[in-house]
Amino acid sequence: MISKKTKYALKALRILAKHFGECNPLTVPDIIAEESLPRRFLESILLDLRRGGVLQSSQGKNGGYFLKEPPNQISLARLIRLIDGPIAPTHCVSLHFYGKCDDCVSEESCKIRPLMMQVRDANLGVYESLTLADMI
Repeated sequence: MISKKTKYALKALRILAKHFGECNPLTVPDIIAEESLPRRFLESILLDLRRGGVLQSSQGKNGGYFLKEPPNQISLARLIRLIDGPIAPTHCVSLHFYGKCDDCVSEESCKIRPLMMQVRDANLGVYESLTLADMI
């Protein structure tokens, strides 16, 4: 399952993607007007997305947030990893957050690992093929 934080991030990013290329960035109140999200949580999420290189922000009277890249170039896999971390069901099959299982004698003899690799690959196939543009 994705976290509530990721769900809120995807909702906010959908709004930003819908307005991609418009002159003015969107403010937090603009996003909340289109998608009812908790303000404090949203502000924290937008900062994380800015730090993660997905968003840019501008200050001042016409300030706000906007996507750094076109929506069709931002995969859901990238966003989920940015907010939630590993997509894989276990650390030993994670492509970006690999970790050895402390309860396995060896990965080669593990009977669960091959199944978890199939789960990972199925999820990744979907998440990597979908972009923010698909959510508009």
